Amino acid sequence: MRNIALIFTFILMCLVSSCVDTTPGDSGTVADGKYRYVGGLSGGKYSGYGVLYAGDSIVYSGQWKEGKRHGYGVAFDSLGRKVTALWRGDTIVRGMVADSLGVYKGEFDSCHVPSGHGIYDGFDGAWYDGAWRQGARNGFGCGVTASGKAQVGEWKAGRYRGERMTYTAERIYGIDISRYQHGKGRKKYAIDWSRLRITHLGDISQKKVSGRVDYPVSFVYIKSTEGKSVRNPYYLSDYRAARRRGIPCGAYHFFSPTSKASEQASYFLRNSKFSKGDLPPVLDVEPTPSQVRKMGGTEAMLSRVRTWMSIVHKRTGVRPILYVSQQFVNKYLPSAPDITRDYKVWIARYGEYRPDVRLAIWQLCPDGRVSGIVGEVDINVFNGYHDDFKKFLKTETVK
Repeated sequence: MRNIALIFTFILMCLVSSCVDTTPGDSGTVADGKYRYVGGLSGGKYSGYGVLYAGDSIVYSGQWKEGKRHGYGVAFDSLGRKVTALWRGDTIVRGMVADSLGVYKGEFDSCHVPSGHGIYDGFDGAWYDGAWRQGARNGFGCGVTASGKAQVGEWKAGRYRGERMTYTAERIYGIDISRYQHGKGRKKYAIDWSRLRITHLGDISQKKVSGRVDYPVSFVYIKSTEGKSVRNPYYLSDYRAARRRGIPCGAYHFFSPTSKASEQASYFLRNSKFSKGDLPPVLDVEPTPSQVRKMGGTEAMLSRVRTWMSIVHKRTGVRPILYVSQQFVNKYLPSAPDITRDYKVWIARYGEYRPDVRLAIWQLCPDGRVSGIVGEVDINVFNGYHDDFKKFLKTETVK
């Protein structure tokens, strides 16, 4: 980092020498209210090298031209950090600022705060090249975390939001269904599998859609079981209908915080189908904070997840997928690097940015519309395009 700073300083000084008139002129001290200038003067204006003070504090030291900062100089931001920069007409063209965490090189605003395009090199190995605003990463950029994880997408107020998705017919869409797609209360509805088309991506969150929403259902997940005693009465008929239509399908189990993971895994395996070409089984984990506490805390809950996933993996020969919310990812998965390493994630996050996890499927919305199904439907998108999906169906499905 020190070498980078020295090289950058040298370049700035070379630029200064080629574009700033450093011919000696008059020099002196000029006081103006709380400000005091000491340095070169020309025609009564700051010129050449000079230092501007506010009280006893240096505001700027460096080159001046016609009363404006112009050339190589040093200023200080609101945090007292030294900003080394090349100036033109009182505006920073390009500069550098360092603190205890790393070095920023790029554009600044009038308050000497990183804004515009810039590159950040962290002393911990983190790196970022992209847009900044008010001293924080804001806009599109690409970078690497201290742990070596690549991030390409959009940032907001210093926080990585992910890739902003544009929904087109080129992406791979699917649905997940349960008994709720067959009616509520006494009203019962049949699914018309011959008419299935995704016609609406929901209104619960903002989305950038290109073209008309009229997508085929390329895959379907069907709820099979819950806990150790609840079955979806429509699972088998929906499974057979999807298979007849040639739609890749899979089963998911809703995890109960009150039953043993081994018993739940056995119940799911007894009551679900795993034919050749079926999608990987899924564990749907949605505990409330109070339920996690009753299970014995985060580690106890994660241990149950591992047990279920391990049993189902051994019995089916396929690594299950973990279905969780963004809140679950943020709060619990950092404590389970083995789970994120061994299993892909299907995440429910109703936003416009692709989740930053080892993603298999992203649930876009719970309020989508599908022709052939009455009421709202969960709409999902596969993490990849057609070639990726073909590879997934070849390598990740039941053999």
